[in-house]
Amino acid sequence: QVQLVESGGGLVQPGGSLRLSCKASGFALYYYSVGWFRQAPGKEREGVSCLSSDDGTTYYLESVKGRFTISKDNDENTVYLQMNNLKPEDTAVYYCAVRTRPQVISGQAMCVVTSAMDYWGEGTLVTVSS
Repeated sequence: QVQLVESGGGLVQPGGSLRLSCKASGFALYYYSVGWFRQAPGKEREGVSCLSSDDGTTYYLESVKGRFTISKDNDENTVYLQMNNLKPEDTAVYYCAVRTRPQVISGQAMCVVTSAMDYWGEGTLVTVSS
């Protein structure tokens, strides 16, 4: 059974850091492209960072560049999102997602077209507030 489980969310003050984890089971992340997305109250889901295993590209949403870092640990079968210098506007539910379709796609395309992803986690809430 394919499953993605996120963890690491919570309440943090502005300027603080969090590391989100997404543990996969039922398949090996080594072969697939992965991404982190977020949805704030009243807003549409948006791609935060995506890592393509097809062409090796990594995409970051402009507002998180220089602050967030996506990584994948194949031994742990886990995807991470390191978030530094957090801002109140980063408050959202964060979701990890995996693409298993064979068609080649860039990191940017995966993040822009959320329907490009095939499996989603349940999400973890990040609240940035003083």
